[in-house]
Amino acid sequence: MSADTDAGSDQVDATQDDATQDEATQDDAGTDNGHDTTLIARLEREGDIAADYLEELLDIADLDGDLDIDVEADRAAVSIVGAELTQLVGGDGEVLEALQELTRLAVYRETGERSRLMLDISGFRADKRARLSKLGAETAAQVRESGEPVSLDPMSPFERKIVHDAVAAAGLRSESAGTEPRRYVVVLPADS
Repeated sequence: MSADTDAGSDQVDATQDDATQDEATQDDAGTDNGHDTTLIARLEREGDIAADYLEELLDIADLDGDLDIDVEADRAAVSIVGAELTQLVGGDGEVLEALQELTRLAVYRETGERSRLMLDISGFRADKRARLSKLGAETAAQVRESGEPVSLDPMSPFERKIVHDAVAAAGLRSESAGTEPRRYVVVLPADS
């Protein structure tokens, strides 16, 4: 597979980790039903560990926030909501990304397993997902109308995946091009 073909290059990166974790869980569980139960229990435990870590962090920083724990798309998801948490997000989410990595390390320290946990603070990531999904759908409509490919601005792997998913849902194809950190999405017409 070429680095510049299909959304697969981003999706392969994301799904290889999923497949590795799923295989390990299947070996432990033995059955599909046991797989689901074991996976959900593991992800709930990750969420609990992450919430404990983040609660301590909020206490140290003397910040108020409520924690919500969930399991979304085969990964633990923790959200912190509160009045004044913008300093935990940063200008374009860079502080949020750093906190997510620290939280994943805290989970790894407790479980010995790498985590794909997603952290959101004050709805920043949810808002970004909605904006990027809209961008993907609007770009797909533009490409469908013009018949010409459209290249978007450079994005992180997380952001590109959201756009690839939105384009696929609109019935078109997209691919990633360029090299990190300037990798971007190209939305292609249906006939290419």
